[in-house]
Amino acid sequence: MTGPPPATAATRLAVRRALAGTDRVTAAVSGGADSLALAAALAFERPGSAAVVVDHGLQPGSDEVATKAASQCESLGLTTTVRTGQASRGEAGARELRYALLDQVEGTVLLGHTRDDQAETVLLGILRGSGARALAGMAPVRGRYRRPFLDLTREQTRAACLEAGLTPWDDPHNDDPGFSRVRFRQLLDALPIEGLARTARLLREDADALDALAAPLSDVPGLLALPGALRSRALKLWAEQECGGAVTSAHVEALRALVEDWHGQGPVALPGGGRVSRVGGRLAFTP
Repeated sequence: MTGPPPATAATRLAVRRALAGTDRVTAAVSGGADSLALAAALAFERPGSAAVVVDHGLQPGSDEVATKAASQCESLGLTTTVRTGQASRGEAGARELRYALLDQVEGTVLLGHTRDDQAETVLLGILRGSGARALAGMAPVRGRYRRPFLDLTREQTRAACLEAGLTPWDDPHNDDPGFSRVRFRQLLDALPIEGLARTARLLREDADALDALAAPLSDVPGLLALPGALRSRALKLWAEQECGGAVTSAHVEALRALVEDWHGQGPVALPGGGRVSRVGGRLAFTP
């Protein structure tokens, strides 16, 4: 008795491992090869699971794409819903809408990001001059989100769809150089994605270890006593605790200047309108 074709076997094994310790599981589906292969593997490994198709509303005919994706998921035996919204233009807007809709789904959510996506994330971080956390790429597990395919290639997911008789949708945005990821994808053609993905995995371990050692801190002498990597993390944790939102590396660099290069400069503005000033030997937050 022969087993499943190679790509199908690889996707099923990846999903099987990701299902450990889960109860209710939903596959997030766009209609592309990665997410359809994910849906097929989930349907095989855990029959009766669910799929949610996200329609970003960014392109004419997006509702038809969503309907076709949902139909293919239902043909696999997945209980399928379509969630729609209107994303603001650009990658960031689409991502924000996608997670806003997926956050409404109960239980564990599987995402179809592949090793290619991971390599693109790392390359994007390198070209933007990002720190270790950004270069660590996407985590296999983040809260209730899981990414089973980070060790698989985009080519494997396409092959798995072919083996399953599924017809993936090719997003025209993937060929639009107006999107930064498309430009970086062209650079990846000449780079080993395995190496970039491995870099992400190693940096994620380092970043996780440093994050575990850091604690929010605003005391200048205490901050100066820390190594630079921990100082940045302590400032980021403190600033996010105070302003209630995410701060960027640019914010952290400005806060470090208040600590390391103090010459009477003005306050640092944080997201949400708050400001941080140096008062004596401490950093003070003003809403």
